[in-house]
Amino acid sequence: MHATRKLSGAVILALAAMGAQAQVSDGVIKIGVMNDMSSLYADIGGPGSVTAARMAVEDFGAAKKGMKVEILSADHQNKPDVGSAIARQWYDVDKVDAIFDVPTSSVALAVNQVTRDKGKAFIVTGAATSDLTGKACSPNTIHWLYDTWMLANGTGGAIVKTGGDSWFFITADYAFGHALERDTAEVVKKNGGKVLGAVRAPLNTQDFSSFLLQAQASKAKIIGLANAGGDTINSIKQAAEFGIVKGGQNLAGLLVFITDVHGLGLQTAQGLILTENFYWDMNDQTRAWSKRFAARNGGKYPSMDHAGVYSAVLHYLKAVEAAKTDEGTKIIAQMKKMPTDDPLFGKGRVRADGRKIHPAYLFEVKKPSESKYPYDYYKVRATIPAEQAFRPEKEGGCPLVK
Repeated sequence: MHATRKLSGAVILALAAMGAQAQVSDGVIKIGVMNDMSSLYADIGGPGSVTAARMAVEDFGAAKKGMKVEILSADHQNKPDVGSAIARQWYDVDKVDAIFDVPTSSVALAVNQVTRDKGKAFIVTGAATSDLTGKACSPNTIHWLYDTWMLANGTGGAIVKTGGDSWFFITADYAFGHALERDTAEVVKKNGGKVLGAVRAPLNTQDFSSFLLQAQASKAKIIGLANAGGDTINSIKQAAEFGIVKGGQNLAGLLVFITDVHGLGLQTAQGLILTENFYWDMNDQTRAWSKRFAARNGGKYPSMDHAGVYSAVLHYLKAVEAAKTDEGTKIIAQMKKMPTDDPLFGKGRVRADGRKIHPAYLFEVKKPSESKYPYDYYKVRATIPAEQAFRPEKEGGCPLVK
């Protein structure tokens, strides 16, 4: 009799646990972090994004809440076909519920389509093309961090308004670069400036000399670098060797991360104007988290992308808890329904088109003499309020916006 009672108690507990996880497929929430682990964008995201995702799972307290979360990672090598193949394998075979990060816009657009076809969830932090909340918007995708419209209107708009009214672009020759050049050129023209020309450089270019010579010959006041990561670092270093800035032209890094500034050094990077949504030294909360992150990331401080992955995974897990499901389309809807709130980006929201809204900041890179401690690189030139930082919802052409 006594044994039977014990058994019943165990069964009741087991049934209660099953009920709590009833809608979580396989009883496990599987998160895939996909990015460039080994090439020109590895410092921006890479293994650091996996660390950030793990920190989010721990800080959310998944284990204490009885939620089993697993994290997978993969290197998409900046190739859309590789990214699509990983996404299919993850969704079909490995039962991954949501994919995060995915820099390289061409890869993100491919994963966006696979995710929609499979009814899963995709939260983009690393890719920039504003088409993800425009013509390619999806009920299964949220664009969490920055985009080409924000970068163009932040950095491009600020530079044109302060006299940089003639531009020549050196553009990474794939979806991201094309979108960034397009969005920045629109801002330049809207503010009365002129675009004198552009040249397309293959992804992961080692030698920018021919492109820089064309930019120099254009006599444009501003050379817009519509590239990122290793390409940005190489083009800025080689521009210094050519004496381009000494010759009176200025460089505009249209997507610059703190990891790039660290790679360049303040002597070379000083005076660069850039737009980001996150800087580790903004307040006590960002400092505390960033120091914890650096301790787990070989002493390297977080990029905006690392912060974005942490913030996005945290909100995703809150949505799974609230909706009691990890079914992709339902979770994205839940993430849109709930306001966002975390220690790195503060309060925000996700719009119907999948665009997450938060402030952006126009930074200037400090002179070496102004930097007082490691990674003390930026000063704030302007804060762009959340509702102004991103393209108005009605202007993107997203079919989800009624």
